[in-house]
Amino acid sequence: MPLTTIAGDIIADALIGGVTYPRLTPANAHIGVGDGTTAFAAGQTDLQGTNKVRRAMNTGYPTRTNNSITLQATFGTEDANFDWNEWGVFNSSSGGNMFCRKVESLGTKTNSATWQLSVTLTFNVS
Repeated sequence: MPLTTIAGDIIADALIGGVTYPRLTPANAHIGVGDGTTAFAAGQTDLQGTNKVRRAMNTGYPTRTNNSITLQATFGTEDANFDWNEWGVFNSSSGGNMFCRKVESLGTKTNSATWQLSVTLTFNVS
């Protein structure tokens, strides 16, 4: 998955022990969903849809195994009831930085359902 431009800054800052950007900790990490269909561009700083909602991590997330990070959030019956066409990973409940964004149709959530979204980011060096 391609990362946003700011993600490169976040990673470089973390590698030298910097504190410029909030980390993807259980307190800061959020998954956002939206109804936007605009193609991904590295310079984007937020989801592109008209409707968008961020949710905090479920208990125990995010996790890390070797070069992969797994994040998971639950969207309750009152949350994000629209077409899910995009999702992203953020380091804040609002504002903050969008680490990555994926455009894909995940279906239409209604107020009769609770959905859980799990995201695994794997970092490879080539």
